[in-house]
Amino acid sequence: MTDPHSPATTPPSGTSRQAAPPQVLILAITACPTGIAHTYMAAEKLEVAAAALGYAIRVETHGSVGIENGFSQHDIDEADAIVIAADTKIDTSRFAGKRLVSTRVGDGIHRPEELIREALSAPISGTRGPATDAADSAPQKPGRDVGGSIYRALMSGVSHMIPFVVVGGLLIAISLSLGGEATPAGLVIPEASFWFTINQIGAIGFSLMVPILSGFIAFAIADRPGLAPGMICGWIATTGSFYNSESGAGFIGGIVTGFLVGFVALGIKKIPVHRYIRPIMPILVIPVITTIIVGGAVVLALGQPISWLFESLTTFLTGLEGGSVIVLGLILGAMVGFDMGGPVNKTAFLFGSALIAAANPLPMGMVAAAIAVPPLGMGLATLIRRRYFSKVEQEAGIAALFMGFFGITEGAIPLAAARPLQVIPANVIGGAVAGGIAAIFGVANAVPHGGPIVAVFGAVTGVPMFLLAIVVGAVVTATVALLLLAFTAGRPSAEGSAADATAPAAAALSSASAAPAPEPFIAETALVQPLPPEPAAPKTVLDYIDDRTIVLDTSETDRDTVIRSLAVLMLATGRISDADAVAQAAFDRETLSTTGIGDGIAIPHAKSSAVTSPVIAFARSRAGVDWTSADGQPAHLIFMIAVPTAAARTEHLKVLAQLSRALMKPAFRASIEAAETPAEVLEALRTTLVKKPAAAVA
Repeated sequence: MTDPHSPATTPPSGTSRQAAPPQVLILAITACPTGIAHTYMAAEKLEVAAAALGYAIRVETHGSVGIENGFSQHDIDEADAIVIAADTKIDTSRFAGKRLVSTRVGDGIHRPEELIREALSAPISGTRGPATDAADSAPQKPGRDVGGSIYRALMSGVSHMIPFVVVGGLLIAISLSLGGEATPAGLVIPEASFWFTINQIGAIGFSLMVPILSGFIAFAIADRPGLAPGMICGWIATTGSFYNSESGAGFIGGIVTGFLVGFVALGIKKIPVHRYIRPIMPILVIPVITTIIVGGAVVLALGQPISWLFESLTTFLTGLEGGSVIVLGLILGAMVGFDMGGPVNKTAFLFGSALIAAANPLPMGMVAAAIAVPPLGMGLATLIRRRYFSKVEQEAGIAALFMGFFGITEGAIPLAAARPLQVIPANVIGGAVAGGIAAIFGVANAVPHGGPIVAVFGAVTGVPMFLLAIVVGAVVTATVALLLLAFTAGRPSAEGSAADATAPAAAALSSASAAPAPEPFIAETALVQPLPPEPAAPKTVLDYIDDRTIVLDTSETDRDTVIRSLAVLMLATGRISDADAVAQAAFDRETLSTTGIGDGIAIPHAKSSAVTSPVIAFARSRAGVDWTSADGQPAHLIFMIAVPTAAARTEHLKVLAQLSRALMKPAFRASIEAAETPAEVLEALRTTLVKKPAAAVA
């Protein structure tokens, strides 16, 4: 190992393995969640960058084919610096004592030279430890990808919170349905019964929901030092007794405390300390100081505003009691949908409950109708437009439907926490509609609970109108949420079912093709002509693409329509059985991070059980397709890759890795851009890839 900042005396040949390596040796690891494309693109870019700088490099790829080009201990001993560009868990313990920089796989594609320079001047990595998230295991540049980091932190909290919502909510719902009794105090489960115990267990799960949300938001920002303070401060935020309030801050308070803890802990981590103090920083100093700072701030700064809000809303509602009943219903319904168990929701609920004792059950009828709307509406939305939601959110939507029937508004929290700007307005509008309808028809509820379950127990008068209010409110919530999601994501807001939309979308993709091309989109029942049987050991990318899966010069500019249309092209080959399932798998991959890698390239990819054999489809767009690429530019060259779910460690994945690497070469891209027919695209692929070995080299 030599001085990492001295120039190499002999430039490398451009490959990572050389008989006489230059003075400086860089080791790099690349990985992405699916391991099909980005892993190998980053490897190619890092190799090219190292060659340009005059350094030797060896790249260990963690792809779907497994770990390739693994480092020996000799490699590690000789290395001057380590670059980890990965969006998955990477074990960094073997690099203890080495200069190391760790970041997202996208940075390996877009700024490889900068990463190598950063690695050579990075601090020496610490003692050996367990596997960590590569993106969190080393400091990153302040301000880099701030929006993406905030979104990833929020989704980290939501994904870890969902099991607590589902388990807690379903246990409460089951206990109420099987052991509940309608009384003037609400649906009550006798304390001596088995179902009371089940209800209490469910309540524990619910009580952990917001602390988990807060804790894992903080964890995603500051790593382990943020986890305990995040959970503790999340608990404080939801426990009104800490600041003399009848209601806590709800899930919104949990989101706030999660981010506060995360950034405070991250700031403390950056403070230079004596080397004797450094080992206790993550387990003692940072968690304790962060908890004191944020916990104290929540108690002192959050308590009074929440208490004031609670009292002000109660006074406001009391003033409305003798006025327009419709206005009261609209306001109560909107309040119920706003924060789903938070102070605004609780105010409306307690107001309705208090008036039951005053022999006025009408306000509780309005509240009871609105209570079910957020979970039922958002659950319905996940069924109507499944592609707008991740797999985890789709499952949460099913659970929300069940919880909505039992009047558990919190069932919608996971969906609202993930997309508050779209879901909360939809819940408010739908809740207001339900409350207003219940007010118009004089629905009364004699127990302080809500949802269709209270009608089953006979606590509601005007049951048909009560159920109508819930149904209309839920439909309104689902409609508004989907419209807002379509608008903010640039997706079509009104289209047919997935199956009905497939053929027209594909036709649109090929309608403007300037070159002769086949017509695979005549109808959904178009003849399927299977590709020849897959060779036992395919050697080139041409085994997975032919002129039927190539379309040139589409006028389509919507990402999702392009993905769906390419899936239809694949369907015509007989290598996939369900175009919708493959498209959905590609949409799910896009929720992790964009597959628009910049330089006018997008490589959407999907792993799905609907894929029977690997297949590639290609579309070229002169105008460009908005792919939210890292460089902000539209995609012009779009290769969509689909592989079977159980496709790891097979030969074809090495070929797909080849394609990913080839797209990093300007000459190859230029030949694709200049092609006038599908045959010329295939020839460009053959010229660039066929003569090379199938395995990706590093």
